[in-house]
Amino acid sequence: MTLKTVEQRLLALPTTAISDSTGGHTNVAANIRPLADHFKIAGRALTVRLPDGENGAVLEAISQASKGDILVIDAKGNTNRAVAGDFVMQLAQGVGVQGFVVDGVIRDLAAARTIDFPVFSLGTTVAAGSKNGGGTVDVPIAVGGVVVQSGDYVIGDIDGVIIVPQADIEKVMEAAELKVQKDAAREKEALHNGEESIRAYLAKVVK
Repeated sequence: MTLKTVEQRLLALPTTAISDSTGGHTNVAANIRPLADHFKIAGRALTVRLPDGENGAVLEAISQASKGDILVIDAKGNTNRAVAGDFVMQLAQGVGVQGFVVDGVIRDLAAARTIDFPVFSLGTTVAAGSKNGGGTVDVPIAVGGVVVQSGDYVIGDIDGVIIVPQADIEKVMEAAELKVQKDAAREKEALHNGEESIRAYLAKVVK
C-alpha cells in the first residue's frame, strides 16, 4: 500500500474536522474567504510580512518558495491596495506555489479564477500595491488573528482556513481522521431508516 503524504491526507479531510481536532484555536478569521468555492489547499506556509499598502516582498517570496508551498501574507488587513494581481499569481503558479492566504486583498479576480489559482483573502480591489521597498519573508506573522511561522501547515476550503503548527500535524491529522470516521458512523446510525432511526437517535442523545 502506498503511504499518503501529509498533504494528501490533509486534502482528504474537511477543514471542519481539522478545526474540531485543534479545538478551533488556530482557525483564521472567517472573513478571509476563498475567491472561488472549489478552491482547496493543504501545504506548508511560507510567510510574508508587508508594510501597509506594499507588495514588493511577495515577489521575493515567490523566488524562494518550494513546490507546494502556500504564501501566507500579512498585509495588515489593508483592503485598499492589492498584494497581487493576475501576473504575480501566474508567476507563483508557474514555480509551483499552491496558493495564497492573504490578510488583505488581491485584484484581477476574473483572471485568478480563469487560471484556477487558489486565493483566500479579504476580497478584491482595483488598486495596485506599492513597491517602495520593505517587507520580509520567512518571519513569524499574524494572519486573521492566528500566528503563523514558515513550515506550519495551512489547510483551506470553502469553510475557511486553519493553521496547524508543524510539530502538531501528525496528532491533529489522526484526530481529524478519527472524527470523520465517527461522524460517518453517527450519520449511518441516525439516518439509515428515515424518521424512525432519527427519532431513535434523538431519544438516545437528548436528555
